[in-house]
Amino acid sequence: MESLLDKIRKDVKKGWAEGIAAVMQGANVVSLKMNELSEEGKRQYRMFNLHVQIKDQINELGGLAYTVLENDKSLDENKKMKAVYKKIKKLEWQLGKLEGSTPRKATSPGKPAKKTASSKTIKK
Repeated sequence: MESLLDKIRKDVKKGWAEGIAAVMQGANVVSLKMNELSEEGKRQYRMFNLHVQIKDQINELGGLAYTVLENDKSLDENKKMKAVYKKIKKLEWQLGKLEGSTPRKATSPGKPAKKTASSKTIKK
């Protein structure tokens, strides 16, 4: 017959083994969650950085537009402005890709659409 101490020792060993297994499993879960949160934090930082870059480019575009208008020149002919606009569109595309929305192709500005007669409302 086993003595009472041997039975207690066996139960304690079993409890320790189960406890260590539970701690190891919990540590694995925590590690996976930390990796997920770390990746999300990196993504959020990249998105913030793109927002700042877009804002800087928009400020630069505004400065260029002001300078061109101050010199009484046409905005359509300024190549620097077109380059900054394309850069803004590229940054917005990258941001959209990070945010998970459908990426749009960076295009140059076109002419606004003409209004049709069907869009006018008739008042009586």
